[in-house]
Order: sequence, then structure tokens, then C-alpha cells
Amino acid sequence: MGFLQRLKDGLKKTKAGFVNKVSNIFTGRTNIDDELFEELEEVLIQADVGVKTTFTLIEKLKEDVEKEEITEPEELMKYFQKELKSLLQNDEGGFNFENDLNIIMVVGVNGAGKTTTIAKIAGRHKEEGKKVMLAAGDTFRAGAIEQLQIWGDRLGVNVISQQEGSDAAAVAYDAVQSARAKGVDLLIVDTAGRLHTQTNLMEELKKVKRVIDREAEAIKAGVEVLLVLDATTGQNAISQAKLFNDAVDVDGVALTKLDGTAKGGIVIAVKNELQIPIKLIGVGEAAEDLQNFDPEEFIEALFSNEE
Repeated sequence: MGFLQRLKDGLKKTKAGFVNKVSNIFTGRTNIDDELFEELEEVLIQADVGVKTTFTLIEKLKEDVEKEEITEPEELMKYFQKELKSLLQNDEGGFNFENDLNIIMVVGVNGAGKTTTIAKIAGRHKEEGKKVMLAAGDTFRAGAIEQLQIWGDRLGVNVISQQEGSDAAAVAYDAVQSARAKGVDLLIVDTAGRLHTQTNLMEELKKVKRVIDREAEAIKAGVEVLLVLDATTGQNAISQAKLFNDAVDVDGVALTKLDGTAKGGIVIAVKNELQIPIKLIGVGEAAEDLQNFDPEEFIEALFSNEE
């Protein structure tokens, strides 16, 4: 199955729940009026686009109507798609590794798909010929270390770990030293999934980041913080992202389980409200279903008439 077809298949729920409702608003009437914008506003908010982003979109469309002298609702639909692309356009999916050693620190709450995302990233870059190492920095959750080691065995990559309950920052330190000594190209550091109510874990996360930054600076390694968000949690994902960003300065987002929600507008909300690039989107269980985010292809897949 081709890249774009996988995306289309993965977004079927969103297409049925969000895009079709939007399309009906534009195609089922003869003129552009306040009622059209009110209906559009309601659908966008229901689709997890978010209140702030929805108002931004509505105001921009009203400007388009006046500036471009648009009178046909179906013509306005084209401008709607253009505005969506515009909101997402500065995102560059995937990773641009420029250092001898590149470190991805992966953060997110439990259940967001963090471990499988790590495995998929590791598998992809190993296939590309990079030497990959994993660090089991989630020393808090029972079974997390073993889970990552199982993935390491499957993928044939080394996993640096200590016992459950160990100091996560010490695991990160050991991993950076080991990665440097073994000529690793990519080190992916797992961290404990936490909630905003777990202050001690958030403080631990900051400590892990400080250690990674310090050691990386000494050896001129690149560091990125990747936040894994579950698209099915909707606006709660925005709240999570703000908390993680405040703690460790998130560089990019991996938005998982997009195939499991009819509210794919969360993609637009994440980008517009947080101004954090979306690096990866997950639209299925297979390794190939974790894709570099491409705004043009995303909007094309959503609004395409083809199955």
C-alpha cells in the first residue's frame, strides 16, 4: 500500500466524522451567511479543532469572503482548505539529524503509545543504516523496562537499562556515554509517563533533560524532545502538551492513534495553539503507519473524494 493510501485509510473516521460534516455545510446551501459560519464553528469545535483555532479560522474565512469577493459556498470550501494548509504549513515532518550522535528524549503520559512509537522510530532508522540505541529511562512503571528490552531484542538494537526504581537521570547519563563510546548515530531515551498531578515525576523529567543536555553539549550531540500525544484524548492532549512544554521545552510532537478518532481536528489545534511542529502522525498499528507529517498530504488525504 502506498504512502498516501495508508494516510487516507487511517483517516477514514476523521473523514466521516469531521470532513463530511464540513463539506455538507459548504455544498448544501446557495449563499454565504452568518448561519454558515455558525454551523462551521460548531462542527470545528466538535472536531477538537479548539475554540481559539476555530475563531482564527472563521475570522480568516470572513476576510477571504470580503477580500476575494466570494459569493459561492463551494468556492469558499477551497479557501477553507487553503487556510488549513496555511495553519500547518511550517511543519517539517520527521527528523533532520546533523550531528554524529543524535538524541531523542521521548516524553508523554502512559497509554499515549510512547513505547511503540520509540520502537517504530528505531526500526525505521536502523533500516536506513543508522546505528541505534535505546535507553530504558521509564524506571517508574512496572514492566516498562522489560517492554523496551523486548522491542530492542526484536529490532536487534542495544538497550541501556538499570533496575526498576533506579534513578532515571543515571540511566540517561549511562546511555549517552555508551552511545558515544560505541559510535551510535541515534539514541532514543524513554521516560516515565506522568500526569500533571505527579509533581515528583515532572521534576524527575526536568532532571533527566538537564543531564542529557549537559552530556550532549560536552560531546556536541544533537538533542530533541519528542512529545507523544494520543489523538483520541482530544483537547486533553493540548493540556498535556502545555505542561510538558513548560517542563522540558518540547521540540516536536508525535500524534498517535489518528485512525481511532473522528475528531482529527486535533492536528490543527496542536499546531496552532502550541506552535510546536508535528513531526510524526500515527494512522495504524503497522510500522509503516507512523509517518512523517506532511501538511499538504494530510489535507489532501482528508478532503480527497477518492477512497
